[in-house]
Amino acid sequence: MKKNIGTLDRTLRLGAGAILLGLTAAGMIGFWGWIGVVPLATGLLNWCPAYTLIGIKTCKTN
Repeated sequence: MKKNIGTLDRTLRLGAGAILLGLTAAGMIGFWGWIGVVPLATGLLNWCPAYTLIGIKTCKTN
């Protein structure tokens, strides 16, 4: 897996994922909040499968 997520993209994904999971764990939002696992995982891996399929790359290096 080659890196295809840049710094800003990664930061936004990690933040959004953490917020969604935190709100879900606190009971403030419903079950759908567990979708936060997806941006959190892609942010941690620096790789997004959807970006690979579409051909997008937001990082400057491999």
